Amino acid sequence: MLAGVYIAYKKDKTLYYRSSITYKNKHISLGSFSEEITAHNAYLEATNILSDNTINIEQYNRKKLLSFDKWVSLINFRDNGIYFKNPIYLYPKYFLYYMTPDDVFTFDVDDLFYYSNHKIMRRGGHLFVADYGMQVNILNRYGIKNFAKPGKDYIFVNGDETDFRYRNIHIINHYNGVTKSEKNGRPVYTAKIHINGDYIIGRYESESDAAIAYNKAIDTLEEKGVNIRYTKNYIDGLNQAMYDERYDKIKISKKIREY
Repeated sequence: MLAGVYIAYKKDKTLYYRSSITYKNKHISLGSFSEEITAHNAYLEATNILSDNTINIEQYNRKKLLSFDKWVSLINFRDNGIYFKNPIYLYPKYFLYYMTPDDVFTFDVDDLFYYSNHKIMRRGGHLFVADYGMQVNILNRYGIKNFAKPGKDYIFVNGDETDFRYRNIHIINHYNGVTKSEKNGRPVYTAKIHINGDYIIGRYESESDAAIAYNKAIDTLEEKGVNIRYTKNYIDGLNQAMYDERYDKIKISKKIREY
């Protein structure tokens, strides 16, 4: 049997060949192949990566036998001494997560454990991970709600929408139905809800009051038989008694009360 190759069988007893390599006392699976020589060549490809510091991530192309994820993992292991199954390349204070050689995301090292155990996927322009059997939009991890629109509800400070380091993400509007503006140099928070068109619920001095007003508008509309699935806001830092007290005091527009 050629170096790095092992025989295996599928459930239907079909023969195939598995390729693997051991580096720094770690056994690494390289993939499965239909031919022995192909599995061996994959092993040689991995050997070259681990022994040649001039081989880099950007050199990957479709002619390579190894998957792109494996290519990145081996280069990171070679350079940094840590093996990740996901396509991560580690730097001292941040890491890069590679979707393709030209499609790369930057994260703080604080997120390393999470993304080394959760594979990022893309569907319909959205980035998500599978977490406890659910598809979780990675924007939610940074406090960006599903309703949020870039440039309006949040911005990337340096203009790079692939840079998810915490200092680069600035949340403008934290709650559903709430937008921030300024009047006479002071912040004003407008609560708005969509029924048949947009209805202004009110304008408030605090963001949390506007968020509670939005919740109150939902309750009012539901009592009037409006059958729309709105998402209520959860207000951080308020227990139920505090929430109820503010809820009772906050006023909402006559148009909502009399809808």
